[in-house]
Amino acid sequence: QVQLVESGGGLVQAGGALRLSCAASGSIFSIYDLTWYRQAPGKQRELGAGITSGGSTNYADSVKGRFTITRDNAKNTVYLQMNSLKPEDTAVYYCNADVRVRWYARSTEYWGQGTQVTVSS
Repeated sequence: QVQLVESGGGLVQAGGALRLSCAASGSIFSIYDLTWYRQAPGKQRELGAGITSGGSTNYADSVKGRFTITRDNAKNTVYLQMNSLKPEDTAVYYCNADVRVRWYARSTEYWGQGTQVTVSS
């Protein structure tokens, strides 16, 4: 019903920047919270940054001041601008969206397939 497609990952040197995008498509009535998670090799998935439908944001302490999350509601897209990247930011980044597909339905969480970000030292 709902698909999330991430893009923008890649290989970058430490200190560099990348911009991730996640576009939602399908049967969408409204989108509430949008969140970027990340999972490094051998570690649990962790929250990176989130943004509510009203534009309030929250960040993991490890990315505060370096990452910025924004959303374009007209395009059903969320972005993650990542600056001053560090090798420890290397992970697969996943987009998560809380979506209501019908006005009468409860919202459901959907996940993207993930995009690899690799930061070399």
